[in-house]
Amino acid sequence: MPNIILLQEIGSTNDLLKRNAATMESGTLIRAYKQTAGRGQKGNSWEAEAGKNLTFSMLFKNPCIDVKHQFAISEAVSLAIIDVLDNYAPGFSIKWPNDIYHNDRKIAGILIEHSLGNEGIHYTIAGVGLNINQQVFTSSAPNPVSLTHITGEFYDLNDFTRLLGEKIEQYCNFDGTQEQLDSMHKRYLKKLYRHDGKPHQFTTPDGTQFEATIVDVAPDGTLTLRDTSDNSCHGYSFKEVGFVINRVSFI
Repeated sequence: MPNIILLQEIGSTNDLLKRNAATMESGTLIRAYKQTAGRGQKGNSWEAEAGKNLTFSMLFKNPCIDVKHQFAISEAVSLAIIDVLDNYAPGFSIKWPNDIYHNDRKIAGILIEHSLGNEGIHYTIAGVGLNINQQVFTSSAPNPVSLTHITGEFYDLNDFTRLLGEKIEQYCNFDGTQEQLDSMHKRYLKKLYRHDGKPHQFTTPDGTQFEATIVDVAPDGTLTLRDTSDNSCHGYSFKEVGFVINRVSFI
């Protein structure tokens, strides 16, 4: 059972845990009623109406996992969130590298930050922004969605925090074996957005679009795509490639 700390307002729960990692126990979860400087991958902002959604971070000290397999922590956190959400509706998937989608809409973002040393990972902080009860989104972010949009129901955020914290803690309990990593990776690929053997449109930072199928995700998080124009495979790191997703309007 994670140690849950609820704060009324803070800039960033990830930053707070980083500043206090040395004195906090592994498994600590800090949730903010209002987060004023929530961040996504590469500094992207995260819109979350105060008191309507979940914005929290969890601390894991000295995880039993090799640095070269650190993306497995992202896989674990993503699968934990999917496990919980699947109890409420079908259609959830993990969009590489750090988002949770419902069909073509984004319901959650994940930010994983590591403190690394010569002996391995000192600690990992997993930050999560999950849209639960928000009904109106005002930012320019494409295709946001909340669980309320999907099901028409409203949810107790305290109950959701406990469920997610327990599931993330369970998934991040690494035993250091390759068997565990392989098993989790197979589950991750089954839940990976657009990993269906079909060609999809992708784009590079300069705007070039191409058609490819998803092949795999490497232990370091590199996405392997097979270009349908020449059947060649290429690996892409974060921000080197993006999905082309049409904007979806609410009916």
